Amino acid sequence: MKTEEILSKYKNTGRDNLIPVLQEIQENEGWLSEKIISDVGKCLNIPAGKVYGVATFYNQFRFQPKGKYHIQICRGTACHVLGSSSVLQELEKSLKIKADETSRDGLFSIEVVACIGACGLAPVICINGEFHAKVTVDSLKKIISDLKTQNLN
Repeated sequence: MKTEEILSKYKNTGRDNLIPVLQEIQENEGWLSEKIISDVGKCLNIPAGKVYGVATFYNQFRFQPKGKYHIQICRGTACHVLGSSSVLQELEKSLKIKADETSRDGLFSIEVVACIGACGLAPVICINGEFHAKVTVDSLKKIISDLKTQNLN
């Protein structure tokens, strides 16, 4: 379903539908662009700044498209204690992006999550739904290298 079709369902319904509209559009598009924020504001008769303010308040909304390889890194207690901060630093260094960013080539994006729910596997990352357990800086380098090689083929 296109964004225009989603918005037509909510035309002039007001701010009560703001979050459901944003969720539905993001589900469809994968992220919320400036144009989408503006279009939602026009549709619901809400200033774009207010739409953006609400969207940035909730960490479920993305303002950049996900990379081909969307990497979620757990920063929950078990992962933190077992070294996820050094894994995150290595990830940012090797990909030359920060959390909540997408690489220029569109291959990688990083998302820090509060807890993946796999504490026994800590530290853990999830790439496009595939879990990698007991990740170390060295194992991360191999994972990233394999993904880059896989993309060349």
